[in-house]
Parts: sequence; C-alpha cells; structure tokens
Amino acid sequence: MDFVVEVLRGFFAMDQEKAVQVMLHVHTRGRGVCGVFTREVAETKVTQVNEYSRAHQHPLLCTMEKL
Repeated sequence: MDFVVEVLRGFFAMDQEKAVQVMLHVHTRGRGVCGVFTREVAETKVTQVNEYSRAHQHPLLCTMEKL
C-alpha cells in the first residue's frame, strides 16, 4: 500500500491525504482515478508508472480510459 501512495504522490502530485484516499479506493474496489489528462500526458504517465512498478517488482498496473 505504501508503494501505491508513493506512486500517487510522485507521478500524480497528490498530497499524502489524497493519495491515501485513492489508494484505499483502489484497494477496496480494484481500480481508481488518478486524474484527467490529455491523451499525450496520460500515455506518458501510464508508461512511467508501469515501468517504475516493474522496476520495483510491484504488480501495480496503470491504464487509461477515454472519457
């Protein structure tokens, strides 16, 4: 859970309280929203988070959806 909070704070500029709130939502419901971005920004964030997760051998998976 600390890893997810670290990712939310580092890649999505969330403060500690918001990051914990989103992490708990993801933990209980299986998915959550980290923000709304342009396609280019979202693609970059997805790539960065997934590469970071793999590098740290963590199963966190970041995806994007069109609104």
